[in-house]
Formats: sequence, structure tokens, C-alpha cells
Amino acid sequence: MDKNSVSIFSDGGARGNPGLAACAFVVFDDSKVLHKESKYLGSTTNNVAEYQGVLLALNWLADSGIQHQVSSVRFYLDSELIAKQLNGLYKVKDSDLKSLFLLIKSLQGKLKVKIFFYHIPRSKNKLADFLVNQELDKDRTA
Repeated sequence: MDKNSVSIFSDGGARGNPGLAACAFVVFDDSKVLHKESKYLGSTTNNVAEYQGVLLALNWLADSGIQHQVSSVRFYLDSELIAKQLNGLYKVKDSDLKSLFLLIKSLQGKLKVKIFFYHIPRSKNKLADFLVNQELDKDRTA
């Protein structure tokens, strides 16, 4: 594993806004997938789902121990709003988003690794987007 950094591609989506939602993330070391995970969220907004994707990844990061093996983590999100809020460029006004933002910042402060957030086009976030849609497509009637 590259001792310097790993990349996490995170995504969240809702079918309707609000609507049925899910989030996902994929961890890469160079071009190798180290871990991928998705989670069904129920009914919420697209922006909440995007934040939940980051939170899901940060919780994995904290629990996996990988934070002790790398010096930095690069997050890639296709939500410009969320990336700019997490970088402190935009204020978080919505109360639901603010509570998630504060949770993320608290967890980020506890991790012993530098974390960077970058906005990327949706076309560069295909695997995380696929996992979100796969989660939303699951039959939940059983």
C-alpha cells in the first residue's frame, strides 16, 4: 500500500428530492480497490445523502485502522456544494446539513490523518454512483 495516501470516492443520491436515498464510497490505493460500501438511507434529500456518504467513509476510516498506515486521504465528491462546504468555502445554512457537517468535522478532528475534499465531475465518480443506484434498486418489499 502507498504509505502516503488513499483516495475515497464518495456519493449519495435520492430518487426525488426528498425521496428514497442511498450513499456509497469506494477506497482506492493507486488504481486498486481496497474497500467499497453502500448504505440505504430511506427517504431524505440528495444533499443529506451526499453528506452521509462522506460520514460512512469516515466511520470506515476510523474503524479500519488504515488511518495509521497513510498520511493523507483524498475525498472526491461529485457534489460541488458539499465539497465547498466541507472546505469552508460555503456556509452551511440548512439545519439537517449543519448537524451532519459538524459530525463530519468532529470525526475528522479525531482521525490522525490529513483529509482533503475535492469536487469532481459525476463522470469521474462512476463506481460510487453505481453502488448508490445498486443500493436503491434492491427489492425492499421482502
